[in-house]
Amino acid sequence: MTNSDTKAILTFSDGSAPLEMPIYKGTVGPDVIDIRKLYAATGMFTYDPGFMSTAACNSAITYIDGDKGELLYRGYPIEELANQGDFLESCYLLLNGELPDAAQKLEFDYTVSRHTMVHEQMQFFFRGFRRDAHPMSVLVGTVGALASFYHDSLDINDPRHREVSAIRLIAKMPTLVAMAYKYSIGQPFVYPKNNLSYSANFMHMMFSTPCEEYKVNDVLVRALDRILILHADHEQNASTSTVRLAGSSGANPFACIAAGIACLWGPAHGGANEAALSMLESIGSVDNIPEFIRQVKDKNSSVKLMGFGHRVYKNYDPRAKLMRETCYEVLAELGLENDPLFKLAMALEKIALEDEYFVSRKLYPNVDFYSGIVQRALGIPTALFTGIFAMARTIGWVAQWKEMISDPEQKIGRPRQLFIGEKTRSVKPIEQR
Repeated sequence: MTNSDTKAILTFSDGSAPLEMPIYKGTVGPDVIDIRKLYAATGMFTYDPGFMSTAACNSAITYIDGDKGELLYRGYPIEELANQGDFLESCYLLLNGELPDAAQKLEFDYTVSRHTMVHEQMQFFFRGFRRDAHPMSVLVGTVGALASFYHDSLDINDPRHREVSAIRLIAKMPTLVAMAYKYSIGQPFVYPKNNLSYSANFMHMMFSTPCEEYKVNDVLVRALDRILILHADHEQNASTSTVRLAGSSGANPFACIAAGIACLWGPAHGGANEAALSMLESIGSVDNIPEFIRQVKDKNSSVKLMGFGHRVYKNYDPRAKLMRETCYEVLAELGLENDPLFKLAMALEKIALEDEYFVSRKLYPNVDFYSGIVQRALGIPTALFTGIFAMARTIGWVAQWKEMISDPEQKIGRPRQLFIGEKTRSVKPIEQR
């Protein structure tokens, strides 16, 4: 960041002396006002519920322009990354700041593939869960438990330890997600294969059994790879901020990622694609769309339009366009073009894009609207959708965590509050209360 030539002057109506505050400029995006000395100078905090107007860190990883509908990883448009590379290429980029050359890509892929196995004792952790436990509950526990097995890489002040932990998390997350699925359906765990790509290996662990070999379908593998790329990072969202906040205390990376998974579990965050699919299933038929739309517009109704609109994007989510194309490719490959759920989704999308009520509110389809349909077509159960999201977002969390640890301005997170409770009062004896 660089200092701006202009300064912000905060004036007070009570006659207090004005306060001059620096303004910083980023590469792109809004400037920021440095308010760090505000409390010391005035005895006041700022009030910003949800951190809607607060920049909590410097970051060079991901940039979003919500008005343009633009998403950049290290400066590269998400459309180009999703169309021209695979997931591990985006992982390398997010971690290291540059796209790998051929030799670097080969070495990175090899390193990740050699860390995909988890300690054999991890299977005993799974046995402690009920078979019907939600996969996110299982992942919070098992990812956090990884710290119990890898004491050789927990020194967050050692760059080599941070690197090894990053690779381990990226490599082992698909194994744990697949194990959570296999455990839930009573099938044996499937070990990873080093000769398969990242996404192909995950599908192998998900869908193969000891009875028969899983046949890799390149179209389906590519679809999963695209899902992972599109969800790899998304700036300072709730779960990423959670990872950074946990990491600011010096917690180990496995604990930080477990915290991120717990946050992602929320239906307003990672559970949105599951909610969008549930909405489509509840509508049931194209014939029911008009009544559904009427209820959505009714202020007294509790019916909500899921999978449309975004807190940041005020234009068409660029990830949604790519996911829509992927949706067509997968359904065509599987012969599901006439899938009633997909037809329903297309009809709902058309109405929402043409209806003034939704257009005026900029409620465009987001990535969650389509990703649920694609995952359903791939054979992934609804309960595991958020687990796939966590698997994808792990690289973003790790990259953001590494950046935070290396930031000389980083301090332990400590939000302030506007206290509205009781003032000091005395405790009365119980018989006088």
